[in-house]
Amino acid sequence: MNAVQKRIEELHRYAPEPTAPVDLEAFWSRTLADVLDKPVQAQRTRQETPFPYMDTYDVTYQGFADTPIKGWYLLPKFPVREKLPCVVLFHGYTGGRGYPEQYASWLLMGMAVFAVDIRGQGGETGNRLANTYGMTRGWITQGILDKETCYYKAIGVDALQAVEWVTAQPEVDPGRIVVAGDSQGGGLSLLVSALSDKPALSIANIPNMCHMDFGILNSVSSLSEAAEFVSRFPEHLDKVMETLSYFDIMNLAERISIPVLVSVGLKDTVCLPETVFAAYNRIRSTKEIGVHPFTGHATGGYQNRRTVEFIRKHLSF
Repeated sequence: MNAVQKRIEELHRYAPEPTAPVDLEAFWSRTLADVLDKPVQAQRTRQETPFPYMDTYDVTYQGFADTPIKGWYLLPKFPVREKLPCVVLFHGYTGGRGYPEQYASWLLMGMAVFAVDIRGQGGETGNRLANTYGMTRGWITQGILDKETCYYKAIGVDALQAVEWVTAQPEVDPGRIVVAGDSQGGGLSLLVSALSDKPALSIANIPNMCHMDFGILNSVSSLSEAAEFVSRFPEHLDKVMETLSYFDIMNLAERISIPVLVSVGLKDTVCLPETVFAAYNRIRSTKEIGVHPFTGHATGGYQNRRTVEFIRKHLSF
């Protein structure tokens, strides 16, 4: 066994103790009841683009804390005989929904697309979440001392509502919903897969929001914002760790019951391999992981092709 094989084998055995709080189930039961209590309020408006084979709609739906969330709802403009499978896409940290044409590969598969902004980041969506305490750079520490009003809860609810909205669209087959994303988007895909019964399939490339107690110690990206907050306010360490635990995929992974495709780079210093495997190893449903020994925080053509094959295999189209 060479060093690469040994490292991968060790990661497949990696099983840190979960950090789930005692009221994790009660918290999410209350939250989901609030999300599902009423239909998602949304508007979709047709947009002209230079691309003749794409129907494009600008969507605004009501997210957590009365925040309007923007998204692109896209349909392939060629004859179809049935309702379409749909992929709901969540972007990486600091990104945005971008331009509609960047999702053309999904349309070429014959899928509808709903690509949504994550509030307050690099897209067209603002953030009306109240802030009752100081925060460090970025968005992660907004409300981090209260699980009920923190940023992670806001983006989690926004993601759940995106899936609720798209499932009700007349062009979409509600039994063939895929949630997908990279990094932050991969974490949200797994979160939604654990909490919603709407998705049929989950794609989580280099996912964030996993084993966050390890991440806050070692990650060089978004969780370093939480580390900076605790460095400034050391008296709040326990509260910060408690809040993160409600949104940690490691603690929610056993709830996932649909097929999942994950990817990981063994040189990733953002979403470290230990964090990804800590969550992946706890998933009990059908699952696959693409391990890339010499890749950092990125995905490439090989994993993208594997994603297409995984979707076609499990959704039968």
